[in-house]
Amino acid sequence: MRVVAISDTHAPRRWRSCPPAVAEHLRTADVILHAGDVCTPDVLDELAAYAPVHAVLGNNDGPDVAAWGAPEQLELELEGLRVAMIHDSGAATGRLARLRRAFPDADLVVFGHSHIPWNETDGDFRVFNPGSPTDRRRQPHGTLGLLTIEAGRLLTAEIVPVT
Repeated sequence: MRVVAISDTHAPRRWRSCPPAVAEHLRTADVILHAGDVCTPDVLDELAAYAPVHAVLGNNDGPDVAAWGAPEQLELELEGLRVAMIHDSGAATGRLARLRRAFPDADLVVFGHSHIPWNETDGDFRVFNPGSPTDRRRQPHGTLGLLTIEAGRLLTAEIVPVT
């Protein structure tokens, strides 16, 4: 299973329509995970034209994104891998242990909020922030995440530049 992880699109201020470099990855996605700060459900509809979308609410998301179906936290299974999603994971210090406590059954936690890509593991537990494809802030590039899952295992987790 090929998963595209995305966060912090901040439409329409930063995302007016899907950037071509993002669309290139979405075309081969089996599932899309959006870790919040969508800002308008139109983005989720646009993403859903590529593949099924699972999203969580960010601090800039309103009732319209919640009505689309985005909860504050989400736990799901993808190809046997237990995945949790949340927008704001808190401070970088202690993040791995904090998320392990918050989602004890998860193999992978996908989060956003900081716009800073993050890919950290502890044994078979991984925390992953794909960054933002449209609002790179202090990062050298806008980014998204590519995950490959097979038979309950996360085979690859990479952050790729899209700007």
